[in-house]
Amino acid sequence: MLRSFRPALPKRINLLLVKDPRVLMRAIIGILLAANLVAAVMAFKPFGGSADDLRHEESAASRQLAQLQARVASTRKLVGKVELARREGDDFLAKYFSDRRTTYSTLFEELDKAEQAAGVKLRNDNLELNAIEGSDTLQMMSLTVGYEGDYASLEKFVNLLDKSPRFLIIESMQAAPQQNSQLLTVSLKLDAFVKEPPGTAGPPAL
Repeated sequence: MLRSFRPALPKRINLLLVKDPRVLMRAIIGILLAANLVAAVMAFKPFGGSADDLRHEESAASRQLAQLQARVASTRKLVGKVELARREGDDFLAKYFSDRRTTYSTLFEELDKAEQAAGVKLRNDNLELNAIEGSDTLQMMSLTVGYEGDYASLEKFVNLLDKSPRFLIIESMQAAPQQNSQLLTVSLKLDAFVKEPPGTAGPPAL
């Protein structure tokens, strides 16, 4: 029969292992630690990995950088559009919206000029000032006025109001003929918008 194979060790080492088993355990633990260290080096590649790995990482970083640059460019465009809209809104308010304390007198001055140019006569007027929901600096001034005149003069008056440089809205218009006369009676409701600092109160100045 074949005898069991045993590695040949120097007699001095063999005697030391037999006399002190702790030496044997330390040797086994050292071998296991060395094996774990080799496995860790292969798994985590602390020395930078292969050339293919580095190329893949560089390609991924380049794609991520391009995405971030595109996102920054899109955000800059959006900010530019917001700033442009704000400037245009401010310009519109400055051009077509006047202070509440001067709008009343300015509006009636313009209506008076249109009346004289068209040849119509003012019969009555009524003013209302209403807050605009969602804004503490803008209000809507609603003016109801009644005029009388013939058809041609009233048509010219309405055209003059329609071409007014002010932001003036003709909300409604009703016309009725007068008995035994060629004159018409017209009732107009006009809307204008005014601005004022927050917290300002009191009726508009005449």
